[in-house]
Amino acid sequence: MAYQNITASLSAEDVKEIKVAFATIQAKLPFLVTLSVEERRKLFKMGDKSLAFVNTSLTAAQSNPDILPASFDVEEFVRDYQLATTLTELLIGLRQLTEQVDDTLLAVGSEAMGSSLTVYDYVKTAAKKTPGLKTLAEQLGERFKAIKNKPAKAATGS
Repeated sequence: MAYQNITASLSAEDVKEIKVAFATIQAKLPFLVTLSVEERRKLFKMGDKSLAFVNTSLTAAQSNPDILPASFDVEEFVRDYQLATTLTELLIGLRQLTEQVDDTLLAVGSEAMGSSLTVYDYVKTAAKKTPGLKTLAEQLGERFKAIKNKPAKAATGS
């Protein structure tokens, strides 16, 4: 869907249900691990190019079990391969959802920032004639004081 002004909200109940769904996903994946940078660096990476290699190796192992040492667990190999392909499928969906949430957050954040800038402009103008708004205008202006001496960062979210 093409981006247009976002007019949406999430109820507290919706947020609660989404968090429960996250917890359900985590409960269904109790074997998930967290790797250190060093562990990630040391591990083989199975990307798209390696998928055919692993698939062919699995077929070879299943077709020729007599050439493998008795200690080689072909069934564990099958489970690893099946889990890797299933997790890859799930990861694609999670990445799409994450991208949509991230894009929506960027868009709605930009909308909120645009509205805030409009309010700030009106407060600055009104502060010249309306008692009590000078402090508010100064408070709002604090957002921009730190970046006056730096290059423009309008799109960075500073």
